[in-house]
Amino acid sequence: MVGVKMAAAAAASIRERQTVALKRMLNFNVPHVKNSTGEPVWKVLIYDRFGQDIISPLLSVKELRDMGITLHLLLHSDRDPIPDVPAVYFVMPSEENIDRMCQDLRNQLYESYYLNFISAISRSKLEDIANAALAASAVAQVAKVFDQYLNFITLEDDMFVLCNQNKELVSYRAINRPDITDTEMETVMDTIVDSLFCFFVTLGAVPIIRCSRGTAAEMVAVKLDKKLRENLRDARNSLFTGDTLGAGQFSFQRPLLVLVDRNIDLATPLHHTWTYQALVHDVLDFHLNRVNLEESSGVENSPAGARPKRKNKKSYDLTPVDKFWQKHKGSPFPEVAESVQQELESYRAQEDEVKRLKSIMGLEGEDEGAISMLSDNTAKLTSAVSSLPELLEKKRLIDLHTNVATAVLEHIKARKLDVYFEYEEKIMSKTTLDKSLLDIISDPDAGTPEDKMRLFLIYYISAQQAPSEADLEQYKKALTDAGCNLNPLQYIKQWKAFAKMASAPASYGNTTTKSMGLLSRVMNTGSQFVMEGVKNLVLKQQNLPVTRILDNLMEMKSNPETDDYRYFDPKMLRGNDSSVPRNKNPFQEAIVFVVGGGNYIEYQNLVDYIKALI
Repeated sequence: MVGVKMAAAAAASIRERQTVALKRMLNFNVPHVKNSTGEPVWKVLIYDRFGQDIISPLLSVKELRDMGITLHLLLHSDRDPIPDVPAVYFVMPSEENIDRMCQDLRNQLYESYYLNFISAISRSKLEDIANAALAASAVAQVAKVFDQYLNFITLEDDMFVLCNQNKELVSYRAINRPDITDTEMETVMDTIVDSLFCFFVTLGAVPIIRCSRGTAAEMVAVKLDKKLRENLRDARNSLFTGDTLGAGQFSFQRPLLVLVDRNIDLATPLHHTWTYQALVHDVLDFHLNRVNLEESSGVENSPAGARPKRKNKKSYDLTPVDKFWQKHKGSPFPEVAESVQQELESYRAQEDEVKRLKSIMGLEGEDEGAISMLSDNTAKLTSAVSSLPELLEKKRLIDLHTNVATAVLEHIKARKLDVYFEYEEKIMSKTTLDKSLLDIISDPDAGTPEDKMRLFLIYYISAQQAPSEADLEQYKKALTDAGCNLNPLQYIKQWKAFAKMASAPASYGNTTTKSMGLLSRVMNTGSQFVMEGVKNLVLKQQNLPVTRILDNLMEMKSNPETDDYRYFDPKMLRGNDSSVPRNKNPFQEAIVFVVGGGNYIEYQNLVDYIKALI
């Protein structure tokens, strides 16, 4: 489940909004003032896994310490009493969490309790806490109870996901499995709607909702419209009134929410990719903006028969503070490798300059030349030394991206991902293929069984005419020989037959990648990255189906693809599709949410689309 916020105007990003809300919560629900003098109030933070996932991409341990958080502990861990310190809780209002909080009150673990719920707590659970507080004579210690409406995870300035824990509960499979009961489907939809509602409370805006008919996206739209409508109707407790949102959060321009069903385009999530961020996500262990790499340590030098040494695991955070990541995450991989190399060379030049100046400063002798050089260089050295922290940070980022890019490159070379990417682009854009599909599937050196299956599924989804039974049997045999599990093909076969009745297959435009020849040399002498044999593919901008749908709806274009999309305006007192007066002006801001999961390829495509508009 991925949502992307697209704004042509530079409004405060959803990342900023959620960070401000978290800081206010950690400051006992009082707005956090940056330049306040004096020490913060020292406190402990107690969160569950959901709270941890929301906080970790936004606030570092240092930032938490600056906010006065001396300890951050999981709710269900063994915690010792700290009787003279206030505790800030940030948890989901689940049955087991409430039980554990009541236990904390009974055990009098902390001086005072600030209870913050990620999502709205029900009346009955609130009464459970009140009863526990009464029984433990701790009513006075419960300082505040707040619903925070922060039940979503922001990964970029303009991108959020619903959850990381239990994400299979709202996954594509959960929504589309044939044996799902109505009750289970209701639960899935309610979970999605709760998070989207929290998103709009944090954004401080009531959207106009558009969605396709007869899909899970429509079920989400109907429920979200109802939930927003009910909240707006209760004027006294509405979350969308000026007072609760803080100055400047409420704008006259309302955003458009485009709810897209994953089934409109199943080829893109299967597609091998070529941009840095999407590759990191596809081939490495990358969750909540943290990439985990395994470093093999000294296997080569171990004597025969010795047990290989354990692999070291290293984690790197790819954050907005990382300028290299911000600049290059959407770039094609060969460009990234080249940029890392350039950064390294510029760093070495700066480092050499500091060393040179230091050696000059150590010059001995009283001759005038040395003294004049000394006075000239003192200023230079002072400026060089003052830029030392900056230089060290630059070195850290270069090392980080050298390691991450090297790990990605190993996968590209071992699995021939450049070949897959180029071939899939040709299939999706209906370009003539220079090599038979069977050859790639049968090539033992080209990719893993999963790579081969992804390629074949893209071919099967994109083909106007399904392959004949005889051809299909031949492909199935080749796939089985390559070690592939054929279940995905079985599903896609049924899906395609069903989708065919519903609508035409998605089109992917007719542009393709341009190969700039092989990067068969080392990129420049002494480069870290031996790109030998890897194709230097240049991406051409083309709008994917999700981006095309957004473009039609944002610009109010008439198009068969989106003309029958439903329209909801929660601010209208009563109204169904026909009676709603349409907004005739193009939208300045939109949120795209994919029910069933988005991906970094679509995210990057939407970002590029917005850049082209500005």
